Amino acid sequence: MTGALASSPVWHPFTQHALEPAMKHIVKTEGAWLFDAEGNAILDAISSWWVITHGHRHPLIMEAIRTACDSYDQIIFAEFTHEPAEKLARGLLAVAPAGLAHVFYSDSGSTCVEVALKMALGFFHNTGAPRSRIVVMEDSYHGDTIGTMSAGERGTFNAPYQSLLFSVDRLPFPSPGCEQATLDAFERLCLGGQVAALLVEPLVLGAGGMRMYPAFVLAELKRIAGRHGALLIADEVMTGWGRAGTLFACDQAGIAPDILCTSKGLTGGALPLAATLCSAPVFEAHLSTDRSRMFFHSSSYTANPIACAAALANLAVWENEPVEARIQALQAMHREKLKRFAADDRFSNVRQTGTIAALDLDVPASGYLSDAGPKLRAFFRSRNLLIRPLGNVVYLMPPYGVGEADLDRAYDAIDEAADLFATGAR
Repeated sequence: MTGALASSPVWHPFTQHALEPAMKHIVKTEGAWLFDAEGNAILDAISSWWVITHGHRHPLIMEAIRTACDSYDQIIFAEFTHEPAEKLARGLLAVAPAGLAHVFYSDSGSTCVEVALKMALGFFHNTGAPRSRIVVMEDSYHGDTIGTMSAGERGTFNAPYQSLLFSVDRLPFPSPGCEQATLDAFERLCLGGQVAALLVEPLVLGAGGMRMYPAFVLAELKRIAGRHGALLIADEVMTGWGRAGTLFACDQAGIAPDILCTSKGLTGGALPLAATLCSAPVFEAHLSTDRSRMFFHSSSYTANPIACAAALANLAVWENEPVEARIQALQAMHREKLKRFAADDRFSNVRQTGTIAALDLDVPASGYLSDAGPKLRAFFRSRNLLIRPLGNVVYLMPPYGVGEADLDRAYDAIDEAADLFATGAR
C-alpha cells in the first residue's frame, strides 16, 4: 500500500489508492496556479477538472461570495425564493440560446443532466403521448449518477453497476467523412415514434476522449429531432462558458436546444452549482391543478444563495471584462502551438475546439486504462503541471487568463513526455 491510504481517511475520486502516490496538499490557489505545502507552484492546465474559467479566486466572484455570506446560508427552495436565484435565472435566460424560458437549479453536472432526462420523460408522460427512448452518442459521458451512467458509454466507468442501468439507443460518433451515417442513424430511430430525447455533448465529447465534431452535425441533429417531435438536450456542463470558443457550444450551430444543462463554469468554478434550462412547453407540461403532474425532483441545496451569488458575479465578469478577447487569444495560442505536432508521428488526431486542445499519443495500448495515462500524469507532476491525460489522450484546457510562457511550459512538457513514452522511444 502507498502512503496515500496510510496517511489519510479520504477516498479520492477516480483514484486507485493502491497505486497512487500521496496526494499533494494544496494550500492556496491564484490565477492559473495551485500552490502546494512544499512551496511549489503548479500550473492548472486543466482548470481543475474544467471548472475554473477566469482563473482561481477571481476577485469579483470572491467578493460576491463574501457579501452573500453576510446575509445568507442555505434556504429551502420549495416554499421560498431569494434575490440571487431570481436575478441569476433572468441573467441565464438572457445569455442562453433563444427559446429557453425556465431555470431549474441543482448542484452538479450529473444532477442537472438527471433533471433534464426526467423533464423530457415527464413532458411526454404529462402530455398524454408517453415516449420512453433516450438517444445518445457513442463515447459520451454525462456523469456518475445512475441515469447519467446509463446515458454514457458503457465500459470501465460503470461496469460494476450494469445491473442498475437502463438501456438507451446509441448513435455512431460523427467521425470526419462519416457524419451522414450518424444523421441517418438518428433519423431511423426517430421513425419508430418512441424517441423522447437526444442527449448530446455539443461539439466535444469530454471524458470520452475529447472527440470533436463540426457544428453542422449538431444543427442537423436538432432539425431531425424537431421534425419527429423529439426533444434535444444539450449537455453543456463542460462545453459551456466559453470552453468551445463561444459562450455556449450550441451558439456555433445556431440552435436552441429544448433543454440545456450547465454547471462547472457557471460560477467561474468557485462553488458547486448547476442549472437545467428548458423551453416553455417543457415547463407547461408539468403545470397543472393536478399535483401528480408536478416535477418530482429536488436536492437539499437547490439554488444555494451563496453559489447563486457567485454565478451572478460570473455573469458580471462576462459582461464587464474582455472575456471573449481572452478566449480568442487562448484559441490562437493553442492553434499556433499545436502546429509543432501536426506532422509528428508520435501523435495522431491533433485537434482543437475553442480553448480545448487535444492529441493522441501513439502507444501500443490506447484507451482510458492505457498504462501511458498514469506514467504521463507522474511525468507532468514532476514538472509541476496539472495535466491528467485520458489514457493516451493528452489535452489542455487552462483558465482563459493563462500566460503564453506558461502555456509553452505545458506544450514543451508534452513534447518531452512523448520522447519518453511514445512507440519506439522506450
